[in-house]
Amino acid sequence: MHTIMRLAIVALAVFALSLPSGVEAQSRETPYWASISAGQARMRTGPGRNFPISWLYQRAGLPVQVVEVYENCRKIEEPEGTQGWMLVNLLSADRTGMIVGDIRPLRESPRPDARIRFRAEPGVVGRISNCRRGWCEFDVRGRTGFVEISHLYGVSDDERVDE
Repeated sequence: MHTIMRLAIVALAVFALSLPSGVEAQSRETPYWASISAGQARMRTGPGRNFPISWLYQRAGLPVQVVEVYENCRKIEEPEGTQGWMLVNLLSADRTGMIVGDIRPLRESPRPDARIRFRAEPGVVGRISNCRRGWCEFDVRGRTGFVEISHLYGVSDDERVDE
């Protein structure tokens, strides 16, 4: 019985060590997309807590592009084009997007002639998935629809997202 328990504990430990940590999940080649995970996130002028705060973000889920990595900090660019540094634990690998430009239709399927499910104003943030051939599925608190990639900040034009 003790042997079975030991084997189970060892198997669980090996499994836990094989999972990527938050920092490892954010250790990809730049540039890459991420989102702000914290309800309050400070952007700083340099990579570390000793640098002055340049912005305080109070919008979890906001998509950002990571453009540089330094230890446990990431230099990000946010939707307005502002760049600065954030601690990696304030970012998530969750893919989000933000509607840009005008009010945009979210459609039943990824076709320009598909029925409109609802419309989203510029600045609306949602989770993105199933991005291909110029369209992404966009989820705003449980309401989903397809939007053209060109109307989103948070995904590259030629990118494929399969989440």
